[in-house]
Amino acid sequence: MVPKFVSTLLLLTPLLSLADGRDIGVCYGLNGDNLPSPNEVINLYKRCQIDNIRIYQPYPEVLEALRGSGISVTIGPRNEDIASFATSQDAANDWVNTNIVPYADDILFRWITIGNEVIPGPLGSNVPAAMNNIRNALDSAGITLAKVTTVLPGTALAASYPPSAGAFGSDITETMTGIAAILAQQDTALLINVYPYFAYSSDPSHISAQYAMFTSTAPVVIDGSFQYFNLFDAMVDAFNAALEKINFGNVKVAVAETGWPTAGNEPYTSVANAQTYNRNLLNHVTQNGTPRRPDYIMPAFFFEMFNEDLKGNVVEQNFGFFYPNMQPVYPFW
Repeated sequence: MVPKFVSTLLLLTPLLSLADGRDIGVCYGLNGDNLPSPNEVINLYKRCQIDNIRIYQPYPEVLEALRGSGISVTIGPRNEDIASFATSQDAANDWVNTNIVPYADDILFRWITIGNEVIPGPLGSNVPAAMNNIRNALDSAGITLAKVTTVLPGTALAASYPPSAGAFGSDITETMTGIAAILAQQDTALLINVYPYFAYSSDPSHISAQYAMFTSTAPVVIDGSFQYFNLFDAMVDAFNAALEKINFGNVKVAVAETGWPTAGNEPYTSVANAQTYNRNLLNHVTQNGTPRRPDYIMPAFFFEMFNEDLKGNVVEQNFGFFYPNMQPVYPFW
């Protein structure tokens, strides 16, 4: 007998991507004091035909708005809850039973992210055990389509240039090997945050705008047999190389966040730069793999839906596609 959750979600499976087949989503953060209601936000996603959403913790009002929307959901617990999941199956069960099970008939949960940029860091060693316990809880509830993963920042790599030198730091190799084994068992992806903007804006004398924004017409980095025309591919392939070095080259990566701010650090931030990067990124990832994985069309989430005025600095406040009044910062969707 097929569990109730599974039979319902099988009907939703074709809705994992945009109507034209692109596997693209947008992150929805709530660090603003003037944002629209969740119902208005989800309706905006639907109008824009954005069928994948990433939220950073289980806000009940957002999950209620997502019921029956056909939007696939990537969601995670708060970072501070991970240690309890690692040490207690009951804690993991409680989280799943509170935040996933009540919605599972009406929402397709795609990825459960156990840790947002906690590796490297003091919480990182808890991630493999927490992933296993959340996975056990999902299995016990009959929710088999949702996969557990984690989200890494670029700082998880001790080396990234050239991309073939990509390697995890020695302090996290054991943790990453454990995570990769769980991902391989589920045949699912490691999620990574990829921000050419920060690399370019911090070192413009060595990184060109063309390389950062997909406008170079000649290879900028030649790494053995691989030619890199853009920094995004180089950053992603450094993670692919790092996975190969721990004998998990079969584990794919997906992009949990990427984007470009429109203000706060001129001339690197501007509407024109953000529009150029995001448009070229969209065209690139929906048509091409990376040099190291040329046949793999990678899922990606843009960061982010709205400008959020409670973020820590002006740059962080200006990654949105939309203002809080739901008017576009620039034409895109």
